[in-house]
Parts: sequence; structure tokens; C-alpha cells
Amino acid sequence: MMLDDLQKNLEDAARAHGVPGAAIAVWADGALHEAATGVLNVNTGVEATVDSVFQVGSTSKVWTAALVMQLVEEGLVDLDKPVATYLPEFTLADADAAARVTVRHLLTHTGGFEGDIFTDTGRGDDCVDIYVKGLSTAAQVTPPGEALAYCNSGYIVLGALVARLRGAVWEQVVRERLLTPLGCTQAALYPEEALLFRAAFGHVTPPGASEPVPAPHWQLPRSLGPAGSMLNLAPRELVRFARMILAGGVAEDGTRVLAEESVRQMLTPQFKVPDLPGFGGHWGLGFTIMGWGNGAYGHTGGTIGQSTIWWIAPESGVVLAVNANGGDVDSLVEDVVNPITSQAGLVPETRPVPPAEPARADAAPYVGVYAGPQVRYNVAAVDGALEVKITVTGPISALGLPDTAVRFVAYGEHTFIGTEPLGGQHQVISFAMKDGRAARLFDGRALPRV
Repeated sequence: MMLDDLQKNLEDAARAHGVPGAAIAVWADGALHEAATGVLNVNTGVEATVDSVFQVGSTSKVWTAALVMQLVEEGLVDLDKPVATYLPEFTLADADAAARVTVRHLLTHTGGFEGDIFTDTGRGDDCVDIYVKGLSTAAQVTPPGEALAYCNSGYIVLGALVARLRGAVWEQVVRERLLTPLGCTQAALYPEEALLFRAAFGHVTPPGASEPVPAPHWQLPRSLGPAGSMLNLAPRELVRFARMILAGGVAEDGTRVLAEESVRQMLTPQFKVPDLPGFGGHWGLGFTIMGWGNGAYGHTGGTIGQSTIWWIAPESGVVLAVNANGGDVDSLVEDVVNPITSQAGLVPETRPVPPAEPARADAAPYVGVYAGPQVRYNVAAVDGALEVKITVTGPISALGLPDTAVRFVAYGEHTFIGTEPLGGQHQVISFAMKDGRAARLFDGRALPRV
């Protein structure tokens, strides 16, 4: 694989697409290739290096899943037993549904309850336990096991399960059972640990601005750690984890981190993902099994102004991890990552675009309001299309993000695509129907009609 121009390609793409700073690590042909460019914070001008740590966001979910599988190996957890077996305090607004939610449901985002509850329960070691107790009012959107809808809340519950059975906080378990045996050195969990490294700060582009600026907050609440708020890594550490997976659970130095059977189960398709851009393929246990031709698996991540792309190509043995701290990351991926994806024998996903002449849709069945804990869609029908007002709600509204009005046109059966890009992407949404009327809107999350 030709990676001689990796540094230049990353520099050129970051400059062209307004990305303040980025780093990449690629394992190919038995060697690690790394590059970094830009700055970690436009206000301080601290240079991004290959040693810099970035927030990896939801990529952390695979690490949490690995901790659960270690418990399965030891006979401490059965994937198909109810979560309440291990966490008796776990309940939801629908107590009957909560009693049926299994560990496997949480690993595969099929628990069916509200997934974006971002409650800040403080910095104490009991923050995740308090979070789990707070789910007692969380609404059930679909019956357990019926549909896949991305669920941060479920992975926080898994983190609580890991902490309870290990007798330690989630962060300690991650360090003792993954970071240390893997040999990770460029890794931080708490803000005070991140100060020991060159740590990236996220950037956002305010409405009407042409350049990204530092986000108003560096980190999401600690209570969200098992789902993606606490883990800061250099790209090479994601590669290190991936190589362990490729080796059937064995780290570089020969330490067994996961049983080979655990790895096999994590990579076995468990549930079909709704066929929307960015969500194609299946979900395994923690991993996204990507529909990219010849097979690939991995997980993306996003926090406040920081993004992670991470995938593994098992046939070629190529691993890639990219971190960036703002700007048009999707375009950077097209310029830098997609050529590597193709060389690894995969078919990179192309960004969807609206049809030149979209068909007129009978929009009446979709008109209504759909809402979850963090976002609300107000859908109206206009001239054979949908006019949608998107409002950010909940804790994320503190970022000051404005309401967005988007026109959506027909893109498939009960599926629509935005005519104007948001953040570099034309958003695609779909609707679940009941008795000829939309009951839920799916944008990666399942949002019920209200």
C-alpha cells in the first residue's frame, strides 16, 4: 500500500476543508504509518503531533463492549439475561419493558428506550450509578429487541454493569483491563490526565462564521463515559486495539486481552442496521459491521467539535484511525481516507446526494412532530416534499446551536433526503409506518411522534 504521501495529503486536506488539527495512523504491510497536521487549539496554537490525544467519542463503546465480553468469559455475565439481573436498580418508565431488556439488547442498540439522555450527574465516582437510577423516567420508544436505534443510554448502563461486577469505576476498569495490557501510552481518561499530553480541543463553526472557533465546552459529562465522553487517545492506540482484534484477542506482546470466542461474537452480525448513509450493514457486539464490500468493521465517534473514524479491513489486515478537531471532516475523509479504503480492498461509502428531479411525495402521512431528549423535528408538507424544522433541545442546547429549516425530498420508500447539506452531508431520514401513518422518525435514533 502506497502511504508515502500521507503527511502531505493530510496537510492539504485539512487546509482545504478548514480542519484546525488532525492526526492519522494506518497499519499496513506490517508497519505503522502516522501523520499529523495543524493545531490542537486555534487560540493557543499548540501544534498537533502523532502523539496528541483526541476525544474518541463513541468509539469508546467498542472498549466498553470488550469489558462486557471479558465478564462473559469469566461466567459473570450471560448476554441473554435481563440487565436487572446484575443491576436491580435498572428500570424505565415502562417497568415491564425494562425487565425484558437484556445485555445483548444494550450491546446491539435494541433496548428500545430513549438513547440520548445526557444527564450530568457530577464528577463523583457514583455518577454512573446516579445516571442509571435516573433512567426510571426514560420512555420506551419500541419494544426490546424489535428495532435498532442508536442508544448512548444503553452503553452507560453497560458501563455501570462493568463497574458493579468489577468493584471499581469504569475508568479504572478500562485502564487495568484494556489500556495497560494493550500497552497504550498515549491515553487519558480524566481532564487532569489529559493535561499530561498534547490534548485536542474541539472546534465549532458558529452560524455566519467562516472559520471554526474553540467550542464552549471541552468535555461531555463524566456520567457519559462508557458511551464516549472520557476516553482520549492518539490514533495509534486505536490501531493497537484493532490489531488485538485482528490477532484474535492477543496484544502485541502476546498478552491475551480477549478470548478468541469473544472476538468472534463481537464481529458476528447481530442486527441489521437501517439502510441509511453511515448506518449500512449490521451491528455486532459493540462493532459496526460495515457493508463496504470484502467486509470491514469499526466505529465512528463524535464529541463537541471532535471526530473519529476507525475501521479494520480483515482480509488485507489494514487498520485506520483518524482524529480531527473541527471543520469539514467528511471532506477530509473523502480526500485522505477513501483512497486508503480503496487500496485496502474496500468500497468506501459515498455521500448521498438528492436526485436531480425528485419524485413528488404524498407527504401527508409524515406531517407531525417527532422528538427525543436532544432533538425535535417539526415536519410539514409543502408541494410534494417535507419542510422540516430541526431544533436542538436538552443539555446540548447550551451550545447555542440555532434551529435549522431543511427541505427534504423523496429518496426511497418512506425515506427523504435534505436538499441542502448540513455539516457537509445531505441528511437522510426515514419513517416507520403504522396504519398508514408515520409513527417514528429515524435519523440514526428512533424519535417517536409526539
